[in-house]
Order: sequence, then structure tokens, then C-alpha cells
Amino acid sequence: MPDNGHIALLVAVGAAITWALRALPFAALTPLRHSPVVRYLSVHMPVGVMVILALYTLRDVPDAAGRQQLWSLLAVGATVGLHLWRVRPLLSILAGTAVYVVLMSVWP
Repeated sequence: MPDNGHIALLVAVGAAITWALRALPFAALTPLRHSPVVRYLSVHMPVGVMVILALYTLRDVPDAAGRQQLWSLLAVGATVGLHLWRVRPLLSILAGTAVYVVLMSVWP
């Protein structure tokens, strides 16, 4: 059985590695905070992510039944309309998902 000093050393090494791994991203990103590339990405990434999610979601729509196609188009329309109106990505995604779920649950 290991002695207390050995166990304390193992705990200290584990804590040091954990702290270093948690601090590393902040240390690496500090020089990038004022970068024009990071500023550009922070503006354009949410819309890009929404487009990718919408395309991924709608890839099976042509094979779906008629009603499911209609519900998908209505949900996408609600998402796009709400996003253009409020410009809140999270609100748009949640509302579009809710519209789709309600339509699919009430009229399958």
C-alpha cells in the first residue's frame, strides 16, 4: 500500500495537470481577442451554423410524406421569419423546432 506522501504527490500532479488543461485555452486565446478574423467569425458564424443545420435537417424532406414536407416548410418559414424579425438565433431555432414538433404531433 502506498504511503501518504506518494498519494499526496499523485493528487498534486493530477490537480496541476487539470488546472493547466483548463487554463490553456484562455492563455492561447488571449492574443486572438482583438483579431479581425475572430471578430468576423463571431458575427458570421451563427448564421452559417443555422444554414448548415437547416440543410442537414431538410435533406430527407423530398423523400417524406406530403404533410411532413408541408410541416417542414412551415417550420423553416417560421424560423426564417422570426430570425429576420428579431435577429435572435436561439429564439428562432427554438421557435422553429416548437412549430415543427407541434405540427407533427397534432397532424402527423
